[in-house]
Amino acid sequence: MPEKIVTRFAPSPTGYLHVGGARTALFNWLWARRTGGTFILRIEDTDQKRNTPTAAQQVMDDLKWLGIEWDEGPEVGGNSGPYLQSERRDIYDRYVKELLDKEKAYYCFETPEELDALRKEAEAQKKGFVYRRPADLPGAEDAEKARAEGRPVTVRFAVPQNESVTVQDMVRGVVTFAAGEIGDFIIQKSDGFPTYNFACVVDDYLMKVTHVIRGQEHLNNTPGQQALWQALFADVPLPKYAHMSVTVSDTGGKLSKRERPKALRKAIKAGQDIDLDGLAEAGNIAVDQLDSFIRGKTMPDMPGIDAMAQYLGVALPEINIVDFFKSGYLPEAMVNFLALLGWNPGDNREIMVLDELTDAFDLSRLTKSNSLFDRQKLLAFNTEHIRLVSGEKLFRHFRDYLEEVESPLASADDELLSRIIKLCEGARTLADIERKSRFLFLENDEIEYDDKSVKKVLLKNEGLAVLAIVRDKLTGMNELTEQAIENMLRSLAEDRQVGLGKVAQPLRVAICGTTISLPIFDSVEMLGKENTLTRIDNTLEKFAAQTQGEQV
Repeated sequence: MPEKIVTRFAPSPTGYLHVGGARTALFNWLWARRTGGTFILRIEDTDQKRNTPTAAQQVMDDLKWLGIEWDEGPEVGGNSGPYLQSERRDIYDRYVKELLDKEKAYYCFETPEELDALRKEAEAQKKGFVYRRPADLPGAEDAEKARAEGRPVTVRFAVPQNESVTVQDMVRGVVTFAAGEIGDFIIQKSDGFPTYNFACVVDDYLMKVTHVIRGQEHLNNTPGQQALWQALFADVPLPKYAHMSVTVSDTGGKLSKRERPKALRKAIKAGQDIDLDGLAEAGNIAVDQLDSFIRGKTMPDMPGIDAMAQYLGVALPEINIVDFFKSGYLPEAMVNFLALLGWNPGDNREIMVLDELTDAFDLSRLTKSNSLFDRQKLLAFNTEHIRLVSGEKLFRHFRDYLEEVESPLASADDELLSRIIKLCEGARTLADIERKSRFLFLENDEIEYDDKSVKKVLLKNEGLAVLAIVRDKLTGMNELTEQAIENMLRSLAEDRQVGLGKVAQPLRVAICGTTISLPIFDSVEMLGKENTLTRIDNTLEKFAAQTQGEQV
């Protein structure tokens, strides 16, 4: 009987769900769904210093937004819980003791300063640092004595040094690590928590994980993890490993979750007369924490990064899944795009819905070569998926987006929102739809004028004078229906022997502040006669002084 496939996604809650992590989760989920297996979500939160309070929940929210639901894990449960590693310490302690009892692990007591000195010594000798295992392994009494002296007590795994380690990788083939290449590594930290390399091996065994699908950067962790597996669970076959290709940014270099804080740090350093007290307050951090961030020493929680960028008016690159949500991308487009980063369906298809991706997915089609995170291609995918999804689903996505970004459009009723979406056929993002229709939900005195639009449309070619004529004609109309507005503007354009844009664009800038909006006839009808006339009057008053002497 074929084995039941079990995959897992095991993020560390030290930041939000990065697109690389989302791809890892997606590939594990697709393989589980393709084979009728089980997909587990496990939170690797043993790094108490770097965990952030909002990250774990945001990771789960982002996975749900993408449509990646887990069969076992937080909020769901299962037979292998708990699914937060911080709640599994008693399990890890048992296996650490087993290794210590078999002298396959040992205590060590070096301080960070002493270890740093050893590393510098190795650098001076132009050698890679490898921890020197003592001839006589320290015991429990030695550990207690070291603790009493205030020294940190950790546990290292005694990696077999007399044999090479071979990794059978489903993507990269056979990868061999020479004997002695992997030094003894820490499996339990001085705070009692396990390290990543240890905890993931224990959990993969206990959760019966059959396939470990993860990024290429974890390949060098694999020989040590295999050695641990053999030391603890020699009678159980290793999981199958598949290390995915690196995704590179279209701005150069590996796509990294550090791009957003790096961009913010650069903007702060380049800024002049920045109110650091105000910036720290915006980020909900102390001034000394801000200084530490600027110097590259620490990292604030991601909401703080976003809040400080908003305070400075700095646009940060989308890198986390929530960033793309806030930029108006559809989850269907994100899933489609992420699936094709390092995998292909074996034919010429690119635009694919989730069912098609699931049916086509096979680990044999993972590629070795780096994949490019092409933002223009993602935008094209999003445009296509906005066209493809059902009207009901698009409406739901738009409503969720408006609430997430706290748009004034969130107050609109369903009928009005549906009409706005229909008028924006061909939109690239939900943000485009929001921008085009935001003017309808602002107070008349809240309109912000785009300088380029004002100069190009209102202050040239008698734009304001034409606007004054449009105002008079609107005043004389009994009812501002879409058809009546169109007839009036077309007639005026014909009388003046100009294109429709010459009379419509001044009106558009007056009521919207820019040349980009919903269709002008619908815009005026939805805004209403009173608001339209008020905005025209405001515009004429604001810019009349700049065109004195012009004649119609």
